[in-house]
Amino acid sequence: PLCNELHAWLTLERQRVPEGSATAKAIDYSLNRWEALTTFLADGSVQIDNNHIENLVRPWAMGRKAWLFAGSELAGQRAAIIMSILQSAKLHGHDPWAYLRDVLTRLPGHMNPRIDELLPHRWQLQS
Repeated sequence: PLCNELHAWLTLERQRVPEGSATAKAIDYSLNRWEALTTFLADGSVQIDNNHIENLVRPWAMGRKAWLFAGSELAGQRAAIIMSILQSAKLHGHDPWAYLRDVLTRLPGHMNPRIDELLPHRWQLQS
């Protein structure tokens, strides 16, 4: 009920604010994404916010300027991929360095059709 009231209020307020204003853009953003913004109401497994993800990427965002000179654009893209994989491993409860060490050790002899076994959400440490 509260979200329905918010939607009605946003719709009404949108008619009152000048076209192209910052407020109009903010309201349009919310209304255009209303279904996605309210998904958490229908699916209890969806979190209301993404703060946990924001906190995971914050160290990388803070270092963005420090890493401007990764050597080349391709090197920067590769570094971003590695950072993303490490954060995903962390999100799945793995020690990122143990994960990386294990995957890099197994990768040369691993069969391509089974490569998804090494992704963080499927990975199991081999003894």
